[in-house]
Amino acid sequence: MNKRIEAIQEQLREAGADGWLLYDHHGRDPIAYRVLDWEMPASVSRRWYYWVPAEGEPIGLASRIEPHNLDSLAGTKRHYSSWREQREELASILSGAEKIAMQYSPNCMIPYVSLVDGGTIDLVRSLGKEVVSSAALVQHFEARWTDAQFEMHQEAGRRVDSILDEAFELIGARIRSAGEVFELEIAEFIRARFQEKGLAPASGPTVAVNENSGDPHYHPDEERNSPIKADDFVLIDLWGKLAERDAVYYDITWTGCCSAQPTDKVQQVFEAVTGARDHALAFINDAVKAERNPKGFEADDAARQYLDQAGWGERFVHRLGHSIGYEIHGNGANLDNFETHDDRPLVAGTCFSIEPGVYLPEFGVRSEIDCWVSAEGAQATGRVQREIVRIQV
Repeated sequence: MNKRIEAIQEQLREAGADGWLLYDHHGRDPIAYRVLDWEMPASVSRRWYYWVPAEGEPIGLASRIEPHNLDSLAGTKRHYSSWREQREELASILSGAEKIAMQYSPNCMIPYVSLVDGGTIDLVRSLGKEVVSSAALVQHFEARWTDAQFEMHQEAGRRVDSILDEAFELIGARIRSAGEVFELEIAEFIRARFQEKGLAPASGPTVAVNENSGDPHYHPDEERNSPIKADDFVLIDLWGKLAERDAVYYDITWTGCCSAQPTDKVQQVFEAVTGARDHALAFINDAVKAERNPKGFEADDAARQYLDQAGWGERFVHRLGHSIGYEIHGNGANLDNFETHDDRPLVAGTCFSIEPGVYLPEFGVRSEIDCWVSAEGAQATGRVQREIVRIQV
């Protein structure tokens, strides 16, 4: 038995599940391959199953058309041809088990994990089995970073932070020389600097002026591209990771004003948003120090209640934060009791964004940090914005 299977079985016993049924068809579930530390076969045109029991040897089930797809995995292998034989073999493999973990989330509350199709869930249930979510198991194997990954995250942060500073400086320089600069020019500058500094962005960045910053997912392009001028308000959201194997993302949002002082309303909203951010971080840190791992939805509630009391709660229209990993939206717990209800605990070795926002017709403020949880507490991994950036124009 290899160490990965032993680790999975240990987590299954802790979770009280009888086993984990991993399954794929046409490469729909990349999580299964990463959990098993297994490269996807060249062709997955037929369904395969891989049963890892809490105790005992794993069993794989593959089509006779692709009989060798599971050969590199531990355990015994079985094969099927017809759908009837597939069902009979699956029933035999799962005999004696009652609680089956799968990439499933009740009511699709954690859509990142809910990757197994409904018909396959129906099939397993028809065998008299209880299907439970593998979300906590996925978090354990997908979302916890190694020390090396944490270091890569911090190095990415240093590079991203410096590019952010350059972007604000470029906005000021272009306004001083030409009276304005377009959002897309700043976005393209950021992308070019990412490439020069060895960073791999997933997409983006967001550069949004005035009313565009009131759209939480605004991105400038050839069709939507507004000028930034003196006295304007600017939001920049950028994310990237080192262009290296196993690197993880760094993701931040900062705001600036093209004047000596922001307007009173902008300042008021900024203070409310950053207050909610700091309140959420303190809530998580205090809970971890008290040896109570808070749930993702609890952190979202804490920030949302803060903004409710500040009078801006109705304008906070997205979750508080998302898991960060190999992908910008990772497979660990999200800080969410708004878009979904994520009841997974925030465990040591994981990282996620904390990014409350208030979005108005004339502008929007979001302040985003990355939060790292260790056994000792929770901390921001990079710089924390305390004041609106004053862009010299």
